[in-house]
Amino acid sequence: MKKIISLLMAASLALGLAACGGNSSGGDSNASGDASGGGKTWVIASDTVFKPFEYTDASGNFVGIDVDIVAAIAEDQGFAYEIKPLGWDAAIAACQAGQADGMIAGASITDERKESGWIFSDGYYQATQTMTVAADSDITGFGDLSGKTVAVKTGTQGAAYAESLKDQYGFKLTYFEDSPTMYQAVLGGQAVACFEDTPIMASSIKDGNLALKILEDTANEGAPYGFAIFNADNQELIDMFNAGLANIKENGKYDEIIAKYLG
Repeated sequence: MKKIISLLMAASLALGLAACGGNSSGGDSNASGDASGGGKTWVIASDTVFKPFEYTDASGNFVGIDVDIVAAIAEDQGFAYEIKPLGWDAAIAACQAGQADGMIAGASITDERKESGWIFSDGYYQATQTMTVAADSDITGFGDLSGKTVAVKTGTQGAAYAESLKDQYGFKLTYFEDSPTMYQAVLGGQAVACFEDTPIMASSIKDGNLALKILEDTANEGAPYGFAIFNADNQELIDMFNAGLANIKENGKYDEIIAKYLG
């Protein structure tokens, strides 16, 4: 009888673990094989809205450049994965807590992030940050911001860029958790400008028909986006990402993805 009970308990445990591996979070799962990764399903955290790199389309699908790049690399390298769109801060926290193995969310590769524990892949997209104002604004540059409030997204390179300028030009910052809310602050007059990654801003204005404009001559030098892990034990995931990235750039798949979203 004890043997039968033990067998039943083992079967129940196996079923429970299988259930835990399901896509209960609403993220994008992909079982593309186990030639790499030892059969593990890698959990990859992402932002929720950072169009065109990650966002939910009209059909409710989580899509974007980052999503397609991960899919292409996973197919090339033969590993299974699940993307969890958690939001920027939550994605970082999930990786740091071991609840996710890696993160792809248009994260710029910087020395500050490396020093704080981020372990980056090779860069997969070069992006600048720039300033945007309302379409009817009379602000033409940083010099017009004195005494005014500028919107930024918490923890981003856009925020870091604005922070590097605020004392010189005498403006105040207000922080938001996501890009759409930040844009609405400018449109609604709570802020006179915002700082955002240039391709994100351009895509948002075009696709959302937003009454905003990117100001010329306000972009910085920029930095590449990278896939990131926060635990050296997951180095295998970085290695596979780098190898797959090189392959999809060589075979043309990378260019197809970029053209699909940015033209």
